Amino acid sequence: MTEITVEYLGDLQCRVHHGPSGASMLTDAPPDNNGLGRQFAPTDLVGTALGSCILTVMGIVARKHGIDMSGARLSVRKHMSAQPPRRIARLEVDIVMPRPLGEEDVRRLENAAHLCPVHRSLHPDIVVPISFRWPSS
Repeated sequence: MTEITVEYLGDLQCRVHHGPSGASMLTDAPPDNNGLGRQFAPTDLVGTALGSCILTVMGIVARKHGIDMSGARLSVRKHMSAQPPRRIARLEVDIVMPRPLGEEDVRRLENAAHLCPVHRSLHPDIVVPISFRWPSS
């Protein structure tokens, strides 16, 4: 179990504290929802969690199979619903891999990307397309 505590600071900002590590950060409402966008919005953290989870799970598989994926990066484009209720409608994930790999390793890593716990925990109404860009050999 991990405990995360959240304190409302006023002016639509919160301080989030990660119990095990002692790390903390601020969140803020986005400009399109009455905020100033000074920090990550809570819904931004969902995309952040998805992206870091995908690369972490891929990294676990890479380590197990002796694959060097250092330098891999991804972007998540978050789209909010146009119609009420306000919610995340789509999280587009684009993964850029740093070097070419063999067919089997590509398959392993691409499969791993779809198995991250955050992805599996998202509501099924959230569309999550994942694309990969592999350099040529």
